Amino acid sequence: MLKSALGIVLSFLIISHTSLLQAAEASGNPTARASTVAKKHAVKRRVKPKKSAAKVASRHTTGSAARKHARAVPATSLNPREKLVKKVVVSHGRRKVVYQRVAQPVIPVVPPIETAGDLAGLNMTRDSLALASNVALVMDPSNSHVLFQKNANIALPIASITKLMTGMVVIESHQDMNEVIQVTDDDVDRLRFSSSRLRVGSRLPRSKMLHIALMSSENRAASALGRNYPGGIQAFVAAMNAKAKELGMTSTHYVDSTGLSSENVASARDLAKLLLAASRYPILCQYTTDTRYVVEPGGRTLQYANSNRLVNNPDWEIGIQKTGFINEAGHCLVMQANIDGRSVVMIFLDSKGKYSRLADAKRIRKWLEKNPPAQSVATTARRVEG
Repeated sequence: MLKSALGIVLSFLIISHTSLLQAAEASGNPTARASTVAKKHAVKRRVKPKKSAAKVASRHTTGSAARKHARAVPATSLNPREKLVKKVVVSHGRRKVVYQRVAQPVIPVVPPIETAGDLAGLNMTRDSLALASNVALVMDPSNSHVLFQKNANIALPIASITKLMTGMVVIESHQDMNEVIQVTDDDVDRLRFSSSRLRVGSRLPRSKMLHIALMSSENRAASALGRNYPGGIQAFVAAMNAKAKELGMTSTHYVDSTGLSSENVASARDLAKLLLAASRYPILCQYTTDTRYVVEPGGRTLQYANSNRLVNNPDWEIGIQKTGFINEAGHCLVMQANIDGRSVVMIFLDSKGKYSRLADAKRIRKWLEKNPPAQSVATTARRVEG
């Protein structure tokens, strides 16, 4: 009974649906007729209407790209410290692309090295010329008039500026400058393990050792000079400190002839006195300002260059100079130069960056050129609290 009733209802629905389709065909609407035919076939065959060619092509393209991407990038999860490296290998005569996990090197974060000046808070001092050096002094040597100063009375490590005093003690000792001295194992730097082009066993006259020590900061040469002083290196260091006292360098102290030790300290004012005293020796002026020099220790030819690039610049007239660097001292420069026919002493200590001390010298030069001697006044940097 129930089945008969359901059959009657289903028949009625089919008849009604067929009538509607026929009515749509009779209306003359081609789109409706096409849709009607498609739906009729779909009902008979119980299949979905065919998709358009565009949709089929899109599905095919998308699937192809996805499969290609899946082949190109393996579905593997990477550790943040790993990366995939693509390699092409040949297997059974066929080229094949494979991917390998490679651990990326862990680069340790190295904190910036603080110099002695930074630790003392000198980097908080600001000046009108925005110098990169923590310490600066500009002076007129004719009357000792200070034109510019910044932390000039504070003693700091001076690195290879030490070698100016080394040179002066060697000259004043009146030792034979033609005597050949030898580099030994005692001259090897075991404090900082710095490199040297002079091998152990190298032999050179004292004058040539002094030349490359002053011009290129050759540490083994400076060490050999001090070690071959009458009484040895201890007597040499004692002579350095005695000379500093004689010159009135009250904040200065030396412990070696090279400047590798951070215990070699002086203030900018003291170094101005040292520079003026050294400038009275023509040999020291020549050795510190030569641009290049060739030596032949043990039959080998070594060509040295000046550690100060300004000596190669024709725009600069430099009478005497010396550079220096160790971590505790930063980059240092002392020199006497003629600017617009005017002799000027410049001292820069604890500068940040290899070339910043040279840039500071150029800033001072421009400032002096804009301020003739009659108008030049002493300028003192101020400390910024905070």
